[in-house]
Amino acid sequence: MSEDKPGRDDQRVQPQRTQVEEAGVDGAEAAAAPGDSEGAEDEGGDGQGGDGQGGDSEAVEDGAVEDDDRQTFGQAVWAGVREIVIVVMMATVLSFVVKTWLLQAFYIPSGSMEDTLVRDDRVIVSKLTPGPFDLSRGDIVVFEDPGNWLMEAPKVQRTGFNGALHATLVFVGLLPDDSDNHLIKRVVGLPGDHVTCCDTDARLVVNGASLTEPYVKAGDTPNGDRPPFDIVVPAGRVWVMGDHRSDSSDSRLHDDGKGRTGSVPIERVTGRAVTVVWPVDHVTWLSQPERVFRSVPPPGSTAPTPPASGTPAP
Repeated sequence: MSEDKPGRDDQRVQPQRTQVEEAGVDGAEAAAAPGDSEGAEDEGGDGQGGDGQGGDSEAVEDGAVEDDDRQTFGQAVWAGVREIVIVVMMATVLSFVVKTWLLQAFYIPSGSMEDTLVRDDRVIVSKLTPGPFDLSRGDIVVFEDPGNWLMEAPKVQRTGFNGALHATLVFVGLLPDDSDNHLIKRVVGLPGDHVTCCDTDARLVVNGASLTEPYVKAGDTPNGDRPPFDIVVPAGRVWVMGDHRSDSSDSRLHDDGKGRTGSVPIERVTGRAVTVVWPVDHVTWLSQPERVFRSVPPPGSTAPTPPASGTPAP
């Protein structure tokens, strides 16, 4: 008997396992068959495991996307900063090149060129004259002090960051040069010109031709009530005068009577002033007064004598 029970038990268990296995097979087949609700539930159960794994995968993918987004944003910021730095550097280099070889800004600290230029005007100076272009009579030029023409002026003290920034911007040409060793005057005589003051009508005479100067400050005489002079401009130098003749420390006040110490070496001429750019209501082009000097002959020659009144010209 004791031997039969295990056999019966085994017989009872075996079919149950078989039924379960068959049910499992049937269930699997049912899950594979379309339209079976139990198969859908079994598949759903299997899907839950799949969902769990899929959720982990999606979480990883989301994290990777966020990292990509952060990388993309960081790269965009860095690209923008890099572009700004490149643009600023290029602008600085370009400004330095322009200031060194082409154009430079200066401000007017005095009234010696009134009314053409007034105090605190900002002018643009072309460095192509002298150079590729020659100086002409009537040009307004900026030049370095040729020899203690300027009185010691009080300097604006700039220290620390402001001083360094100002010096840098002036150096690269983004601010006008406010140095106290430059002057601005008008060229009246070129090398070899015979310049005298004055004729019977109190006008300047260049190479025998009397000048009518409309740019002289109203109320001033062409010589500004200064002593007369009679000089020949030495080679390589120019004779300069301010438009405010009575208030200009120019060639007349610094000359030895022979044109040697009052004239300015051309090598010290920084350039020709071409335009006023500030303030806005003073903006104007500084054109050459060609009509004033049109009748002036070349150096070494004499201007034709105008016919006397009532005498017909030949």
